[in-house]
Amino acid sequence: MTSLASRGARFVALLVVVSLVAQCGLLPRSGPNRSELFAGSVQRQGDAFVVTVNDRVLRATSVVEALGFSQEFINAGQLGSDEIRPGDTLSLSIWENVTDPLLGATGAPSTVLDEVQVDGAGFIFIPYAGRVRAAGNTPEGLRQILTRNLDEQTPDPQIIVRRVAGDGATVTVAGAVGAQGVFAIERPTRTLSAMLARAGGVAIEPEIAQITVVRGGHTGTIWFEDLYSNPELDIALRAGDRILVEEDRRTFTALGATNAQTRVPFESQTISAIEAIATVGGLNPSLADPTGVFILRNEPEAIARAVLGRNDIVGTQRFIYVLDLTAPTGMFEARDFVIRDEDTLYVTLAPFAQWNQVISALTGTLGTAGSISSLAE
Repeated sequence: MTSLASRGARFVALLVVVSLVAQCGLLPRSGPNRSELFAGSVQRQGDAFVVTVNDRVLRATSVVEALGFSQEFINAGQLGSDEIRPGDTLSLSIWENVTDPLLGATGAPSTVLDEVQVDGAGFIFIPYAGRVRAAGNTPEGLRQILTRNLDEQTPDPQIIVRRVAGDGATVTVAGAVGAQGVFAIERPTRTLSAMLARAGGVAIEPEIAQITVVRGGHTGTIWFEDLYSNPELDIALRAGDRILVEEDRRTFTALGATNAQTRVPFESQTISAIEAIATVGGLNPSLADPTGVFILRNEPEAIARAVLGRNDIVGTQRFIYVLDLTAPTGMFEARDFVIRDEDTLYVTLAPFAQWNQVISALTGTLGTAGSISSLAE
């Protein structure tokens, strides 16, 4: 009887030691447990709002960063493909109705002036016609000007003016494209999509490709996929535009009882909490507490007010969102909760896993009823 009582006392003592070890946090771990996260809430004099995800919270937090072009980009009309600009190269063919022409060799039917460069001020020089402003005119308009000027020197001249692809209206395409470079705005490449095709298309996954256009002091960024689903985003280009194609830089961090603890890049425009969990291999079945899935983030003032239903919130606030995957609607809420840039996904250890860690630390094994009984003896 005494032996039985002694064994019981030892077993109780063992449980007390186990409890003390667990409570004192003497075991190595990857982060706080569920109760410690709740203890850090504003409601308990902490510095973060701990909020359980429900339909109202989903509506308030379903805000994603909007990408798009301003009206200044969208309303810009296409450049006339025939408009002459400074830097362009022209080709002129001139027929004179005389046997001894001003510009060509005797007996030659016509004179061809190739590669006539429009200078930075927009002018060209043609013998006997003088210095003529070409920029701002169409080839037809310039033909009429030259005809009038030469008509004073040679009777009834016939002139053809062609605009050769030059560097008067060019854009720069850089980043993740097939061929980076400086490209002229010509008839087939007057829009953003056409210019991207001219540069060899995007060289990264379309789902995460972003297109940025810099025009003077204005900048606009869109998703590559939106360029084709929304025709108004296929903006007309302007001389000097800079086009940059780059991969989406947003990331979230996964920590705790998941199958991978790492920083994870976004693989699509939007990603839900359930997709984020799946991306890192899901919850660790031996360690994870499915009632303790947390999303940590800093919320801007407007969203913080909407989530809390309060108007006295000022400035950015720390939030800890709680997802319980075992609840009747838990999986749906995780599916609808939108992950944002720089979020932290943290999964706590299940109580059983914590208990096993304590037993393992004390006995060198995960611990079973047999081993506990053996220790009590």
